[in-house]
Amino acid sequence: MEIIRSGSQPSGKGPTDYFTGTVRIDPLNNPPEPSRVSMALVTFEPGARTAWHTHPFGQTLIVTAGAGWVQREGEAKQNIHPGDVVYFFPQEKHWHGATDVTAMSHIAIQEKLNGSPVDWMEHVTDEQYK
Repeated sequence: MEIIRSGSQPSGKGPTDYFTGTVRIDPLNNPPEPSRVSMALVTFEPGARTAWHTHPFGQTLIVTAGAGWVQREGEAKQNIHPGDVVYFFPQEKHWHGATDVTAMSHIAIQEKLNGSPVDWMEHVTDEQYK
């Protein structure tokens, strides 16, 4: 058993290669192999968002605060709010983030393939975002 105490892991900034705007990533767990699951609490300031990306085994988001948007390629963006659970299918190209006026936090849960839980792509343009 391992207990990871709140505040025992440092927060990180969402790298500009993969995020637009101000994003904070608070790791929740990253167990050793053979586990493939990792989790993080991700907080997006208004206007902040991920780049387009996919996950080899899919991704689950649990919205914990604020208001945000999610979009999968080829479809309209959707509103998300606290208590909503979003599941992206394996290899489904998508992005997620805060609305243009409200911050949003979610817990992201994903599994790693060959050590990586995500394949990053191009940034979401301002036109795509709005």
